[in-house]
Amino acid sequence: MRWGYSLGYWSAQPPTHALETVLAAESLGADSVWTSEAYGSDALTPLAWYGSRTSRVRLGTAIAQLSARTPTAAAMAALTLDHLSGGRFVLGLGASGPQVVEGWYGQPYPRPLARTREYVAVVRQVLAREAPVTADGEFYRLPLPSDEGAGLGKALRSTVHPLRADLPIHLAAEGPRNIALAAEIADGWLPMFYSPRMDDAYRALLGEGFAARTDGRDPADFEVVAPVPVVLADSVEAAADQVRPFVALYAGGMGAKGANFHRNVLDRLGWAEVCDEIQAHYLAGDKARAVAAVPTELVLDVGLVGTPDDVRAQLTAWRGTAITTLLVQADPRTLPAVAGLLAGA
Repeated sequence: MRWGYSLGYWSAQPPTHALETVLAAESLGADSVWTSEAYGSDALTPLAWYGSRTSRVRLGTAIAQLSARTPTAAAMAALTLDHLSGGRFVLGLGASGPQVVEGWYGQPYPRPLARTREYVAVVRQVLAREAPVTADGEFYRLPLPSDEGAGLGKALRSTVHPLRADLPIHLAAEGPRNIALAAEIADGWLPMFYSPRMDDAYRALLGEGFAARTDGRDPADFEVVAPVPVVLADSVEAAADQVRPFVALYAGGMGAKGANFHRNVLDRLGWAEVCDEIQAHYLAGDKARAVAAVPTELVLDVGLVGTPDDVRAQLTAWRGTAITTLLVQADPRTLPAVAGLLAGA
């Protein structure tokens, strides 16, 4: 199991020492570094900056939102970054949620799976560069039909030859059908709140997707890149305290009531009643009580927390999962110690 480092997205301003963290991660043996986007910083620009200063570490988006770019624009960015980085880019895509898609991008959210399937198919056409790109789907039509525009559109092929026609595409997926879709059409899966307790169920869903593949790609090459909070402290409780606000935000403050896909993952882990309480406090504006309602056992389900000896013991369950890259979410100052633990030191 490899490890990578998650830089996430910016908060109110650019994070300090981010480049130094990326360089440290590369020197410590990280396989990859990943950036995110919500409705502030984008996921692609920082990777170009970090890629210019690194030589080995892979550069991934976790995630680039579908609604932020047309599929051809996403493919253009991917092939550009892949050339600039010498073949180190990984295009992680995700549908996001209705609040962001409809509130920030002004686009309809329904049928995200069908939209994702069409989107990936167009990106793969661009990267293959075998013919001018065409699409006649429900969501993406290339060229635009003549009766809907100026009537002058024509099918085009990228002027730039992609460095890799098989540039890896990963999908962020949380629901069962979306997880199976990732295994069917993508090269990797970016889960949220992965728990070793759900490993058998996840393997079964991935197996459904692999069985539906029609392009000949080998399932043995499929990646599972799982973001995992890793916190080192004097005790499990002290470390869990640093993760509780993150869990409370995603379980109670993300999405809308009844349409929070992050919370649904925790529901399937058996934490539905706890999430009801977290969400009720969060929506009432009492974030402190929402955070306090996150049990340590829930944190232990989805994170690695405690002293180095605690984390070393917890890692045993994670090493046997379908995860191929454990994507560390951690204080940069603890990276050397975390890297040592992940290497088996």
